Amino acid sequence: MAKDAEMDLVLIADKADPPVVKIIDYKKFLYDQKKKQKEIAQKAQKTVVKEIRFGPNTDDHDYDFKRKHAEGFLKEGAKLKAYVFFKGRSIVFKDKGEILLLRLAQDLEDLGKVESMPKLEGKRMIMMIAPKK
Repeated sequence: MAKDAEMDLVLIADKADPPVVKIIDYKKFLYDQKKKQKEIAQKAQKTVVKEIRFGPNTDDHDYDFKRKHAEGFLKEGAKLKAYVFFKGRSIVFKDKGEILLLRLAQDLEDLGKVESMPKLEGKRMIMMIAPKK
């Protein structure tokens, strides 16, 4: 029957009794399968990481301005990478940087959860915050 219809005979379930086969155009079947895979990949959510940079001596007004931006990023569903950049001798103020990042984490507690606590990497103290579902 498959040869008469100029189509392919495809084995669906070989363990069944009797085995299940289907008469289809195999190339079209493969094409449709690739198309479905591509569609699934497009629908997959891509994670976006937004960055906010502070200095160790960031003023309250500047902090509030950046906190509002951070709130917006978390509401959009993006991850937040907040870091304090130490220039020159300001590396002496590591504790100020850590306090600043912990304050940010506390202010954004209702919108996101801390993925990694503040840690010093070179001249940066970095903290990651992920949005709450």
